[in-house]
Amino acid sequence: MDCRIYGVTVLLFLLPTITFSLSQGQINSNSILVALLDSHYTEVAELVEKAMLLQTLENTVMNHNITIFAPRNEALERDLDPDFKRFLLEPRNLQSLQTLLMSHIVPKRITKPDYRSGLSNPARPTRHKTLAPNHHLSLQTVNSTHWNVDSSRVTHPDSLTRPDGVIHGIDTLIIPRSVQDDFNRRRNLISIAAVKPESAPEVDPRTHRLKKPAPPSPAGSPPVLPIYDAMAPGPSLAPAPAPGPGGPHHHFNGEKQVKDFIQTLLHYGGYNEMADILVNLTSLATEMGRLVSEGYVLTVLAPNDEAMAKLTTDQLSEPGSPEQIMYYHLIPEYQTEESMYNAVRRFGKVRYDTLRLPHKVTAQEADGSVKFGHSDGSAYLFDPDIFTDGRISVQGIDGVLLPPQEEETGPVTRAQPAKVVVKQRRVSTLKFEWHDRKIVGNSMLDAWKLWSEFQIHLLSINCSYQHASKTR
Repeated sequence: MDCRIYGVTVLLFLLPTITFSLSQGQINSNSILVALLDSHYTEVAELVEKAMLLQTLENTVMNHNITIFAPRNEALERDLDPDFKRFLLEPRNLQSLQTLLMSHIVPKRITKPDYRSGLSNPARPTRHKTLAPNHHLSLQTVNSTHWNVDSSRVTHPDSLTRPDGVIHGIDTLIIPRSVQDDFNRRRNLISIAAVKPESAPEVDPRTHRLKKPAPPSPAGSPPVLPIYDAMAPGPSLAPAPAPGPGGPHHHFNGEKQVKDFIQTLLHYGGYNEMADILVNLTSLATEMGRLVSEGYVLTVLAPNDEAMAKLTTDQLSEPGSPEQIMYYHLIPEYQTEESMYNAVRRFGKVRYDTLRLPHKVTAQEADGSVKFGHSDGSAYLFDPDIFTDGRISVQGIDGVLLPPQEEETGPVTRAQPAKVVVKQRRVSTLKFEWHDRKIVGNSMLDAWKLWSEFQIHLLSINCSYQHASKTR
């Protein structure tokens, strides 16, 4: 009896001890995770704890080494959009936060000597799978001292080194496309649900005047005015007033949506020139935001940096030239890669309206993709669906589209009228004697007219005679 009680007591004391030792055996004080929590990357360490990723990282470290690309604290404190940071810290967006953090961790050891080996072919980046599902990091060697990870630059290589991993410091946060799409979708849903729908007035398209009060329309209904009437009259003039689907209270926050797609272009990489023209060189970003706020939809055909570099100074130096070039890349429809490809597969050639009237851009199927423009100034769909939020669609192309030049016409000369020779018909001449003048007709119809006129003349003479008789 005593032995059984003693045995049970021993087991009760030993079981917690064994569990604790196993838990502590997964990570030691010299681990890279401990170094991360105790390092100066306090913002990343705090996010890792809030995302509840310590257990996942411990299991990963038990199997293989890891490489952590940790952004500096300033990138998370001052440089990050406050709305995006608030989105990450919301409890319902825990999965997005975990995906964001795991996209900075590669389940293999990458040290400074490893990336120096890529100097033999620096133009070819290497791709490494991260802990985030379906996400890869692109590592590219710039020179012997600098290398890039996606759109970020490694500022402190081998910042912390431990037997089970290494930490490299980077200058900006790497945002996966899935997280960015979740953030944009959540923001748009909030902006739509926060405003009570109001109907837009009905406008006569011929006079552009209000006809009668329109019945209530659901939220998100297209505006009454065509998009060309809502555009600004000129690049330097104030935007034209246009009633939107929400009247003074807009359903859509076009400024935020345009800001989202421009930030997506910058994070995507290779479209910095396009973003610079929209924001700095022209005021198209402001105008696009206003149009989206009014309820219009847009598809942007965005040329990449290599294509924009081929533009000459003459093409951009004239006043209004950048706006006209960009207007030809804006389609007042919402099109995705799937919709455009299905259209060209079914109809062969499709002509889309652009904001540069009256020019249209032609799309057709070529090499399993969509080809825009004509033979000389054509461009292929290169990076499909860079940004799609239901109101703005951005499709990357590998060339700058220019409208076909109008045919040059010389001075217009007035053509001499051709002489028409009328062949006279051989008919008999009819002669009538009417007082002292001779009446000649050349056909039966003329004879009938002359006879009717003669009868009227006789009737007038008879009336004059009768009036004279009554006067007497």
